[in-house]
Amino acid sequence: MNKSKRPFTKSKRSFRRRLPPIQSGDRIDYRNMSLISRFISEQGKILTRRVNRVTLKQQRLITIAIKQARILSLLPFLNNQKQFER
Repeated sequence: MNKSKRPFTKSKRSFRRRLPPIQSGDRIDYRNMSLISRFISEQGKILTRRVNRVTLKQQRLITIAIKQARILSLLPFLNNQKQFER
């Protein structure tokens, strides 16, 4: 029996590694609205770390920055404007 052919091996799938959402040069700050707005859902909620694909430290900084921006009324606490399509 020829051992070089293995019938039950997994095929190697190539996958593209996703780029991290926060580059090393980006400052996580309440004034950086273009960065912060990427981590908020359409309802105005802070997205989870699993969805954001960020580290725990980055998620904490994002959360603090979003909360500061909300207090300074740069961001809304809620975005519940329902769009009626008729």
